[in-house]
Amino acid sequence: MPTISIFYGILVQMFFDDHAPPHFHVRYAEYRAQINIQTLEIIEGNLPRTALSLVRQWATEHQAELVENWTLCVQMQSPKKIAPLP
Repeated sequence: MPTISIFYGILVQMFFDDHAPPHFHVRYAEYRAQINIQTLEIIEGNLPRTALSLVRQWATEHQAELVENWTLCVQMQSPKKIAPLP
């Protein structure tokens, strides 16, 4: 599973040929979550409140890139790296 961004100990990843709805995976310490790209809501798993807030801030800034990466992954192509939060 390619890691597309890392910030504050948070890993953002996407699977190739993953299931709908369009989403990305987040790993933070022992926490795991899948986040819907459109709504930025947790589909599965959980994250601490602060980590979720940072992920949502990052995803809001990079939503178009996330959609593009989703399309690449569905086509079994490598997603592009996305800049982390400053």
